[in-house]
Amino acid sequence: MTRVGRDFGDTMQKEAVPSVSADVSFASNRFPNYKIGADNSILDPKEEPEVPSMKDLLARETAQLIEQQKRLSVRDLASKFEKGLAAAAKLSDEAKIREIISLEKHVLLKKLRDALESLRGRVAGRNKDNVDEAISMVEALAVQLTQGEGELLQEKAEVKKLASFLKQASEDAKKLVGEERAFARAEIDSARAAVQRVEEALEQERISKSFESQDTEGLKKEVQEARRIKMLHQPSKVMDMEHELRALRIQLAEKSKYSIQLRKELAISKRLQENKSRLYDIDGTETLGSCLKITPCSDNSPDFSRSSVQWYRVSPEAGRKEAISGATKLVYALEPFDVGMTLLAEIVSDQQNITLTTTGPIDPAPGLGNYVEGLVRKSDTEFTVVVTQMNGREHPSHSIHKLHVGKMRIKLCKGRFTKAKESYSSSMQLCGVRGGGNAAAQALFWQVKKGLSYVLAFESERERNAAIMLARRFAFNCNIMLGGPGDRAPQGGT
Repeated sequence: MTRVGRDFGDTMQKEAVPSVSADVSFASNRFPNYKIGADNSILDPKEEPEVPSMKDLLARETAQLIEQQKRLSVRDLASKFEKGLAAAAKLSDEAKIREIISLEKHVLLKKLRDALESLRGRVAGRNKDNVDEAISMVEALAVQLTQGEGELLQEKAEVKKLASFLKQASEDAKKLVGEERAFARAEIDSARAAVQRVEEALEQERISKSFESQDTEGLKKEVQEARRIKMLHQPSKVMDMEHELRALRIQLAEKSKYSIQLRKELAISKRLQENKSRLYDIDGTETLGSCLKITPCSDNSPDFSRSSVQWYRVSPEAGRKEAISGATKLVYALEPFDVGMTLLAEIVSDQQNITLTTTGPIDPAPGLGNYVEGLVRKSDTEFTVVVTQMNGREHPSHSIHKLHVGKMRIKLCKGRFTKAKESYSSSMQLCGVRGGGNAAAQALFWQVKKGLSYVLAFESERERNAAIMLARRFAFNCNIMLGGPGDRAPQGGT
């Protein structure tokens, strides 16, 4: 930028601008806030009455609405919301006017700053400093005006938000007024109908009273007394009948259990009579959690060394038998699929074929169903197990693991490490260990996928059967029938 010399400045000062007194002082450090009135006249804002800001109006109106909402009726509340909506619209219009005025102020400040910039180029010395100070004040005023515009925009947004709220509230209030009006009309119609019915009843009673005699009055009293006595005794009779019915149901259940027990004892008695001529028998409690064992009936029974055994399930409804794959030992550990089924064992030897059956269907374990229903509510259940075999080979460590049965997958962990984890699929198999002594009732076979299988021993028969039933329930929810080798879902089975 080229600096203007002193001589040139003095010449411009003499020709264009009169000298400015050094004693001049400004009333404030900002540019005066004037308004342009009619005929371009300048108005002093101090002479105008003080008007509250839109923010104060919004706060006061909202507080009044909230305070009066509790004690106004629905119709008054709707009217109040409509007035508030009109006030918000008015405030919005005032905000638009103030926005136009602010824009005009910006235009005037722009023109004033351009004039001062033009003047600064033609003056020098002290006058130039005064012009610079005036330009600084104009710029400060422009900044203040910009800040005021920001507040104006915020107030405008709040007014718009309040207007939207009041509009919605007004519509809701109108809806409530309509509903209240319809409800009141329905109540009035119902009251009219009730009054009409009462009037008709009174009229009929008046007509009937004119024809009644003293004998009729006595008969009415007797009927009323009989009705009172009936109402007094009827609840006790109903209660007595309920108690009798409950007692009959309990007796029927007990007799049913006793009948089943008698049938089983009769079957056992018949079997004992037949055992005199039979060579083998099935020994063991026919309840889930137990083991069934084929035993010789006498010392003269042939040796098992050259005999083969196959266990079958027989459905009481279908009547056909299904071979249990892998169940070829003298000892068979019952598992949940066997509940409700009659088990059959075929012994094939060189001399003859022998068929043995249980006395009846296998009974469920007491309390196991309720225990499993409680576990179903959990997303994951943890069981303590010991790995005894892996892929058909003995597991040397016999260390403690955790088996997690979840809604979507089964996981086997040792500490923080996961040994196996697989979602329910058609390649997964899970069943009780078939054979292997009395310990088989606490062990299960789990084929994670093709090429990976485990034999897991649980802490008790209850835990083992609960894990099998829980996994099959979750797998069924995933459209997977989870069983052992060759198993099919039994009808009515667990």
